[in-house]
Amino acid sequence: YTHGGPKGHHSEWDSKIFNYLKYEVLRFLLSNVKWWLEEYKFDGFRFDGITSMLYHSHGIGKGYTGGYHEYFGPDADIDSHIYLMLSNDLIHTVVPSAVTVAEDVSGMPTIGLPVEYGGFGFDYRLAMAIPDMFIKLLKEVGDDGWDMGHICYTLTNRRHLEKVVAYAESHDQAIVGDKTIAFWLMDAAMYTDMSIFQNPHHTMAVDRGLALHKMIRLLVQGLGGEGYLNFMGNEFGHPEWVDFPRPENGWSHHHCRRRFDLPEDDLLRYKFFQNFDELMNALENRFQFLSSGHQYVTLKHSEDKLIVFERGDLLFIFNFHPCNSYDGYQLGCCWNEPMRTVLDTDEGRFGGHQRLEYGHANPFPPMHGMHSRNHSVKLYVPSRTAQVLVRDSLVQGGVKIYVDASFLEANCLDSPAGMQIALQVWKDGKEETMDFAFNSEGCVELALDFAATFQVLRADGEELPCKASKDGFYRVYFPGDYAVAGLGYIKNGK
Repeated sequence: YTHGGPKGHHSEWDSKIFNYLKYEVLRFLLSNVKWWLEEYKFDGFRFDGITSMLYHSHGIGKGYTGGYHEYFGPDADIDSHIYLMLSNDLIHTVVPSAVTVAEDVSGMPTIGLPVEYGGFGFDYRLAMAIPDMFIKLLKEVGDDGWDMGHICYTLTNRRHLEKVVAYAESHDQAIVGDKTIAFWLMDAAMYTDMSIFQNPHHTMAVDRGLALHKMIRLLVQGLGGEGYLNFMGNEFGHPEWVDFPRPENGWSHHHCRRRFDLPEDDLLRYKFFQNFDELMNALENRFQFLSSGHQYVTLKHSEDKLIVFERGDLLFIFNFHPCNSYDGYQLGCCWNEPMRTVLDTDEGRFGGHQRLEYGHANPFPPMHGMHSRNHSVKLYVPSRTAQVLVRDSLVQGGVKIYVDASFLEANCLDSPAGMQIALQVWKDGKEETMDFAFNSEGCVELALDFAATFQVLRADGEELPCKASKDGFYRVYFPGDYAVAGLGYIKNGK
């Protein structure tokens, strides 16, 4: 199954290397892939460390600068290339909707091209340089030394039409011996200063950590690629590392866990991280900017510490300056329409200082061209905040909830006739519910310009809970069209 002699041994990993020319090797590996798809209904694969497979040198001691001779010269291991092409072809034949992701540090061209075009056939490549950059910044550079141009370059350094999965921090940083972004930002304050009861006001360490944690994650999701990855628990700043049982810790399982109870405790500030992450992902679900082909970096100003870019229908504005806030800062954009704030990191529900409330209720009028764009907006940009604007016309018309055919099928229903939603509302300081029936088109229209929390009921009043939430409630956070689909989740559009 493996090569003989030195060719069959990986010197850094102390492991054997498959001989991909052998029929039995291909049959063993490909049947393994097919087995996971069919028996366990896997919906995708992450191919780990394939740089080791792509080259006879395994990439050891090499630096890749982008020259094609580095990728397709005599060091290229063509046999392994063919195996990866066969794997992707098999996966997408057995499960056409499956997703494959390549972890490659070399930047091999054609990784994301379909097999029929001569590519490897992966759907995405992991953007491994992004977490490395942020850890280097947090470890070695003061906040006032961050280079906005370098940050933007790292986030956008990908080939045209090659989809990548961006992530702010890797799973390795959550394992004992390393530090997550939250740890680098707040360190011991994660244990001593997170109680709202004991410390009603943020300490300096927590205030900085909370602000930058939200900004970094929004920046990575907005500008870093066509997919977004998070290691579970890091979204709310998990205060413990993962330590698997081993001789050094006495085979203890104590830290082999994730503390999901922490963001659910109203007296702890972890809830602010969690609330923001939920809204950030809901923003993408509503406006689907990750799949948009429109991306333009309007401004990267290292002195003012500003990054401004357009992605899909949204305008993202970041001020990383630790001290300076800017009133009436004019920023270029491509839209000749009033712009309204739909998300900002300074909101009170995210532990912020609520300095950007004006933009949520009042659209900013379009102005003359700026920063090589045909139009612009002028607004307040406080220090250590990010805000996201959208054309005002896209958040008009309230909320419409539809019933998808997949939801009816999953619940053995022929039609939405008689079905209702029970909307949670506050009246006279008390929580009440208001029932709305689905019309003949399977739609409920709510004249809302704010978040909606509701339950879905059968005609007999039985609840059909949301499988994606712990309490069974469905939630939407922005005006628009949504559908209750599948076993019970919210998707964007009808």
